[in-house]
Amino acid sequence: MGEDEVLTAAFAVACAAVLGLAVALARTRRRWQAAVGERGWLLERERESAAEAAIAAERDRIARELHDIVSHNVSLMVVQASAAREVLGTMPDEAATALRAVEDAGRGAMTELRHLLGLLAPAPDGTDGDPGPGARAGAAPLAPQPGLDRLGPLVDRISFAGLPVEVHVSGEPCPLPQGVDVTAYRIIQEALTNALRHGDGGKAQVTVRYAGHALRVEILSTGPSVLTGTAPSATVGDSSPPASRPHGEGTGRGLLGLRERVAVYGGELDARRRLGGGFRVRARIPLDRP
Repeated sequence: MGEDEVLTAAFAVACAAVLGLAVALARTRRRWQAAVGERGWLLERERESAAEAAIAAERDRIARELHDIVSHNVSLMVVQASAAREVLGTMPDEAATALRAVEDAGRGAMTELRHLLGLLAPAPDGTDGDPGPGARAGAAPLAPQPGLDRLGPLVDRISFAGLPVEVHVSGEPCPLPQGVDVTAYRIIQEALTNALRHGDGGKAQVTVRYAGHALRVEILSTGPSVLTGTAPSATVGDSSPPASRPHGEGTGRGLLGLRERVAVYGGELDARRRLGGGFRVRARIPLDRP
């Protein structure tokens, strides 16, 4: 084989190698582009899923807040309106007192609803964008969510509506994270509202325990016995007017929402009927959860 033939063969091999490398590079580039495109699609789907999950979570949060506000205040209004109707002809002063309680509960519901709506669509200056008729200019900024510091007024409203409530606090009270504080208040509010609605002349006891690394809340209420179906005797010293309280089971959104609230902070909630009558609601919320 001559020198020219050797060079020709070497050149052909080199060209074939270059062509092979070019084809391999093109294939690799197409695969890389396909992988990038697929990854971009997956990232877009993940963003869409995250956005949908966030929207669903926000809807659930708003539904829980609306339930807490509306259920509590409307229950008080129904009980007091019923009481006023029953004593309107015989005890007008007591009827007027019950009607004032209805008015106060309605105003409280409107205030909390405006607060919630203000959080969803706040004004540029951070104040409630819908202060309502008759509100003066420069209204106060939105109040914080209720916490255990407002337990006293809550108990007073429930007691006045006809359900005597005893409160016991044990341990050394300490500042609570805002979310835990609101959750504890909502648990007590929901339990007392249900006890008022289904208690049939019973009473309730609220216990708040500051137990080192956790906050414990317990609400015990009396009511119709699971075994006999009879209601407890009327509480001695209950001076509230009689009322025809509404009966019937709710949708369960309240308890479901409470369990979700507690689970967010790594806590546990247990709610069940008591054999002797009434309900027991217990919750434990860790305070050292990061």
